[in-house]
Amino acid sequence: MSDRDRVIRRTAPVERRVDAVQAALDECGLDATQAVEELGHVAQEQWVPRNGARVVARAWVDPAFRARLLADGRAAVAELGLTMPKHHRHLVVLENTPTVQNVICCTQCSCTAYSIIGLPPDWYKDLEYRARVVRESRTVLKEMGLDLPPEVEIRIWDTTADTRYMVLPVQPPETAGWPEERLADIVTRDGMIGVARL
Repeated sequence: MSDRDRVIRRTAPVERRVDAVQAALDECGLDATQAVEELGHVAQEQWVPRNGARVVARAWVDPAFRARLLADGRAAVAELGLTMPKHHRHLVVLENTPTVQNVICCTQCSCTAYSIIGLPPDWYKDLEYRARVVRESRTVLKEMGLDLPPEVEIRIWDTTADTRYMVLPVQPPETAGWPEERLADIVTRDGMIGVARL
C-alpha cells in the first residue's frame, strides 16, 4: 500500500469532516449550523429551475425581452425579480436554433447559474460528463437521449469564475400562442443546460 493510499484510508468521510468543521465554527460563535440550514432552505425553495423556465417563457412571448436577455442576461433576469450572486458577474444566454445546439458545462467543478436554473444535477458534477462532453459532445448527448442529426452544430460553453451560462431552448412549434405560464411548465433544467430539446 502506498503512502497516499494510507493517508486516504485514514481520512474521515466527507460528512464527518463537514460536521467537524461546522462544530468548530459553532464553538467560535459563528453559528455555522444555522447558516447551513438557511442555505439549504434557500437552495431548495428559491434556487429552482422554475426561475429559468419563467425567463425562457418570457423570451418566447416577448421579442423585446428576448433581445435584452441575449444582450445582457443578468440585467434581463433582474426585470423578473431574479437575482444572482455578486460573483456571477455575467449571465450569457445562448440561443439554440434548429441548426445549433448550445450545451453548458463546468470542466473545473460544477458551476451553474444556480439561482436561475437551479442546482446542478448529479450527472452535471460527474467528472466523466465534465470531461467527455467537451471531447465527445455528440456521443455524450446521444447517451443522454438527445440524438442530433449531423447537420446540427454543437457548441460547448465552459463556465468561468465570473461568467455563468443559460441555454434558451427552441420553442416547440406546437406551443405557439400558448400563454406564458403554460410555456414555463414545459421548460426543463436539462433544456436550459442544453442536453435536451423541448
